[in-house]
Amino acid sequence: MLAVTGLTACQQQTSRPENPPIMIQVETARLSDYAPTVRLTGEVRAQVESDLSFQVGGRITERLVNVGDRVTADQVLARLDPQQQQATVTAAAAAVQSAEAILRQATSSYERQKALLAQGYTTKREHDQAQEAFRMAQAALDTARAQFGTARDHLSDTVLRAGAPGVVTARNAEAGQVVQVAQTVFSIAQDGPRDAVFNVYESIFTRELGNPTIALTLVSDPAVMAKGTVREISPTVDRATGTVRAKVAIEHPPAAMTLGAAVVGEGRFQTRKLVMVPWSALSSGNGQPAFWIVDPRTKTVSLRPITVEGYETGKVIVREGLQPGEIVVTAGVQLLRPNQVVAFTEGATS
Repeated sequence: MLAVTGLTACQQQTSRPENPPIMIQVETARLSDYAPTVRLTGEVRAQVESDLSFQVGGRITERLVNVGDRVTADQVLARLDPQQQQATVTAAAAAVQSAEAILRQATSSYERQKALLAQGYTTKREHDQAQEAFRMAQAALDTARAQFGTARDHLSDTVLRAGAPGVVTARNAEAGQVVQVAQTVFSIAQDGPRDAVFNVYESIFTRELGNPTIALTLVSDPAVMAKGTVREISPTVDRATGTVRAKVAIEHPPAAMTLGAAVVGEGRFQTRKLVMVPWSALSSGNGQPAFWIVDPRTKTVSLRPITVEGYETGKVIVREGLQPGEIVVTAGVQLLRPNQVVAFTEGATS
């Protein structure tokens, strides 16, 4: 009797499966349209920004505008002490008068020598000397007049004008300060077209926009909207921020989009066919993203690394590592191990 009982118990033990199947939820991988959007915050800037400086050095005697002031093309922004330039003009004017007097004397001498030579009362040598003196006097007068014109230009350069209508965005000098030639004193954002300027990471340029139009929204008032197109992309990366500057030309900018206003730009990339899987399927293998894949023939699972393209609400977008039609475990991944036998309903994979 004991032998029969022991034999029955052995038969029951050998009939138990070594790896009982685990109930899981799965989903069949399918290709879907994926067209991600990018949203960035930028700043409204003028397309043309000018750095203004004096063309001569000197001490600033007047500063007539402040940051934020609107200026006209001919408006005076600042003045230098003109004493040195005025003295140069006076000296140049005196040089012109002296050259004119010398030229009159040389002209008179030359005309007299020409008349005497025609009558045979002078030598050819004296005539040639008078002619040479006349030509030198003419050249000296031309040089003096040119120097006088340059001196007057330098005098006018002691007055700094805007040159174009716009808004003062920066002031780098004060009255009483000595400035050098070409040292920036003011920055002007000229009236006219406006840009939305964004600092973006260069990885964003690995994908092409599906539509070149960028939607722009004012941060302070989302009801204020505009459209724009990418006008310029900097060819270099900013060493401090690691970003690239992109400029979007604003089409018909609303009045509320003033200089310095913060805007949000939104663009959509080209549509691609990629596999999207519920986020609950995401696991990890050797520190890399991975999915548990079901072999429909053996009903076993294996962990496969994948490359993630991006994330959306409740979804993981897969770039590489998963093919359409493969069965992905979406629930119960924490219970699995390689070659684990699983069970799932046929409807879960359809």
